[in-house]
Amino acid sequence: MSHYLEGLNPAQYAAVTQTEGPVLVVAGPGSGKTRVLTYRIAHLIEKGVAPWEILSLTFTNKAAKEMKERIEKVVGEKANQIWAGTFHSVFGKILRIEAEKINYTSDFTIYDTDDSKSLINSIVKELNLDSTSYPANAVLSRISNAKSNIIPPAKYANNPVLLQEDASQKRPHIYKIYETYVSRCRKAGAMDFDDMLYLLYALFIKNEEVLTKYRNKFKYVLVDEFQDTNQLQYGIIKLLTYYDKSPCNICVVGDDAQSIYAFRGATIDNILDYEKDFKNRGIKTIKLEQNYRSTHHIVQAANEVIAYNSRQLKKDIWTENNEGTKIRLIRTMTDNEEGKRVADLILEQKNRFHLINREIVILYRTNSQSRVFEEYLRHYNITYRVFGGMSFYHRKEVKDLLAYLRLVINPNDEEALKRVINYPKRGIGDTTVEKIISLATAEQIPVWNGILKVEVPPRTKNLLVGFVEMMEVFKQKAKVINAYEVATMVARQSGLLNELKADTTIEGQGRLENFNSLLDSIKEYVENDLVETDDEKNISNYLQTVSLYTDADDEKNDTDYVSLMSVHAAKGLEFKSVFVVGLEEKLFPSFMSMNSTQELDEERRLFYVAITRAKQLLTLTYSNSRYKFGQLNYNDPSRFISEINESHLDSNVNSMKGNGTELVSEAFGSLKSSIKGNFKPIRQVSLPKIDISNFVPSPSENIAAGMKVFTLEIWRRKGVRDRRRKR
Repeated sequence: MSHYLEGLNPAQYAAVTQTEGPVLVVAGPGSGKTRVLTYRIAHLIEKGVAPWEILSLTFTNKAAKEMKERIEKVVGEKANQIWAGTFHSVFGKILRIEAEKINYTSDFTIYDTDDSKSLINSIVKELNLDSTSYPANAVLSRISNAKSNIIPPAKYANNPVLLQEDASQKRPHIYKIYETYVSRCRKAGAMDFDDMLYLLYALFIKNEEVLTKYRNKFKYVLVDEFQDTNQLQYGIIKLLTYYDKSPCNICVVGDDAQSIYAFRGATIDNILDYEKDFKNRGIKTIKLEQNYRSTHHIVQAANEVIAYNSRQLKKDIWTENNEGTKIRLIRTMTDNEEGKRVADLILEQKNRFHLINREIVILYRTNSQSRVFEEYLRHYNITYRVFGGMSFYHRKEVKDLLAYLRLVINPNDEEALKRVINYPKRGIGDTTVEKIISLATAEQIPVWNGILKVEVPPRTKNLLVGFVEMMEVFKQKAKVINAYEVATMVARQSGLLNELKADTTIEGQGRLENFNSLLDSIKEYVENDLVETDDEKNISNYLQTVSLYTDADDEKNDTDYVSLMSVHAAKGLEFKSVFVVGLEEKLFPSFMSMNSTQELDEERRLFYVAITRAKQLLTLTYSNSRYKFGQLNYNDPSRFISEINESHLDSNVNSMKGNGTELVSEAFGSLKSSIKGNFKPIRQVSLPKIDISNFVPSPSENIAAGMKVFTLEIWRRKGVRDRRRKR
């Protein structure tokens, strides 16, 4: 037996050595999927298959690179001759080779998203369409979905269902934009990312000679993360592998329970129907069910949750790992207290279990939830990094509103003025702004004073006067109303809110959520009892407070950080300690999934992905109340919580009392009843008392001169002092 086959469990061994014919490997979380893929390719080469006859497709360049490196350790430099990479990198390579056959040159340009949106904006203008009705993000998303579902412009224009959908969104001319967009890309010798799949599919369909060439070339095809493929990707795979007299040497690896990218066009039907598609070719299905990552309680909780899904490939994930710590379930009164409680527990885990920051992650459903956790991690001087997006206060939509508010307080703030004077667009161009700044510099006057002095055409002068008058109203109102009232007025009357609402794409909805989260934070500031007087609740004091969170004083070179990310961004990762936060109905699961069994199933798969990232410690949190759109809403806990058997939940109530928080386990039945909606705020209690009965001290021989020693209580008190000082 080859040395790399030693140590494989029976299912892994079968997945590696079953090289002929179609194979479906259903790989549960933590089951050694990457190891199986690596050894399968190595085994093919060891059997005598030429490396250039192997096509291995995945979704990230990082995964492809890691796989090649692992294979090289087994078979040597032959690994570099494998056709391995992402769908786009591999298919782009083929398109450059065959470019002339699709009327392109081999040095065609690849448009990124910004290029595509810029072109769409130009087309909308040329077609005399209203740009607010046809935001580039929404139009590009629609075009992308059409290409992913193999719908060309002509077919789109004759599809009554698609046209009706566009009409209902008040965008009846998308078919014209789509047609023009494709034509303009071709004239420019450019492709967008979707074209790299769409055009290859079209090439294979129309040119039998080219298709036969690559069928003969790729004798073995492997696809990783198969549950994330869309219709177009699967269509290309079937063209390469499923035909008369084909040996169908295709192995797909994936987990239907981790299919979470429907919003990107992925369809779970590809993996659910795969056995049926290749049934007549003798398909073999192998299930990797042993979990090497997580403890027993986590694995069983995951099994119990995913069992509620209506359509799935049945499997029973199990582990030989120890029982481990039970899952900690925490209820808080507000989302603000949720942030504090999570930060408290991170400190506790670092002390009790000697975890480093990198072993800890906070997972949330939407990126807008990161704000409160960022604030408390900063309070406790815990280094963190936000993934899947920039830090909350550095996001464009957040900075736009803050810039308006800064200008209300200080009209001489040049950077704020440049950011907002023509956003949302009001017809004041860059040339005009440059003239204003030049005039102010030449006459040594504040830039605000130069706005009405600058020499510009009458129309532009009227626009400048309108902007100044609007800002003066904001400035006067800010003297008599609180910070939240000012922010709300600015958001509406400036046009920022309408601008964000006009973008109905997934990304646009995320930006709107971030914007509303900022407004909610201002509402919390105004209603916070720690802000003692009404005079302190004005916009000036709020900006001084929030500036403490926007200063660029993070330790950029410190590589040890707590990770903050959406569950989508956590796919494929693992951590010793995982916090899944915001587990409330209409948040997780999302309110958008409430009327569809299919979408609710995907939300449950998303939760399944979240909890299976945990190796040792899993904490679930939810809040009785949460600010949304400036209103304090009372929330029901997520239905996913009640789907976990109480035997896997921590019932050690006494050690979990906290400031405005408490552990929910003392009577699990009460949790289930609370799902019906009879929630009330929790009474605040004193600072937490930490149970140290199972505390494991660090080795005393590691203590060295110069080290600082902190207790958990000292850190908490320091956070309180810091907050008072910042006020």
